[in-house]
Amino acid sequence: MNEKKFLVDYFNECKKFLNKTDIADTIIEAKKVILATKENGGQLIFAGNGASASIANHASLDFTKQGKVRSVNFNESAFITAFSNDYGYENWIEKALGFYATAGDTLILVSCSGTSPNVVNAAKYANLNGINVITFTGFQEDNPLKTAGDVNFWLDCRAYNIIEGIHQLWLLSICDLIIGKTEYSVS
Repeated sequence: MNEKKFLVDYFNECKKFLNKTDIADTIIEAKKVILATKENGGQLIFAGNGASASIANHASLDFTKQGKVRSVNFNESAFITAFSNDYGYENWIEKALGFYATAGDTLILVSCSGTSPNVVNAAKYANLNGINVITFTGFQEDNPLKTAGDVNFWLDCRAYNIIEGIHQLWLLSICDLIIGKTEYSVS
């Protein structure tokens, strides 16, 4: 394997998604939804599975601490295992929303495939209960999570690490757009 060629190809694939012409409009649209949520006293709720849960966790922290938008995430092991045990893994996020979400909140769901039943069921619950849905997906364009979202970030890609890396950048770019700068104190 030619490692340099692999890396050049890898980073060119990433650049392709970072240079999408319509992504700026989608980021601005997401910012508007998030700021409207804040202005109306709502909160952001983040969820995902695996690495997407970690991305959601990081974004929740930054939106709260740096962006000054109240945010929570469902990334605590006792919480996940208790809700999964009692309600089934495919329903645990939906059930958590029943306890924590109110109409006017914004649910941000991160999923490479957009087909995980627990995130899709959460989006459907949100749609029925006046909760905004912002999605971050990849794989198939017509994936069930994307079709349930109000604002959707999608990559025509099947490489997990590329999708996850771009999702992280897009999410944090929304936060930095809210802040209005890329360099700032975190204390």
